[in-house]
Amino acid sequence: MQYRPMGVCSRQINVELDGDTIKSVEFVGGCAGNTMGISHLVKGMNVDEAIERMEGIRCGNKPTSCPDQLAKALRAAKDC
Repeated sequence: MQYRPMGVCSRQINVELDGDTIKSVEFVGGCAGNTMGISHLVKGMNVDEAIERMEGIRCGNKPTSCPDQLAKALRAAKDC
């Protein structure tokens, strides 16, 4: 599933689930080290747990962040 994030540097988040488990996450754009780290940390994690941990995280003065946008992407992927 492809998700277009809003309000962050990354341009796209690709999410693949296996039931309720995160199989893979790929960010297009954004801070490479941070987005790669997030992708590796959530691999194999339960979708609901990942959403709970990342939802609402802010980046500086921005009202959102790449982790927050990933939580939104995971919600959208879960609803598909």
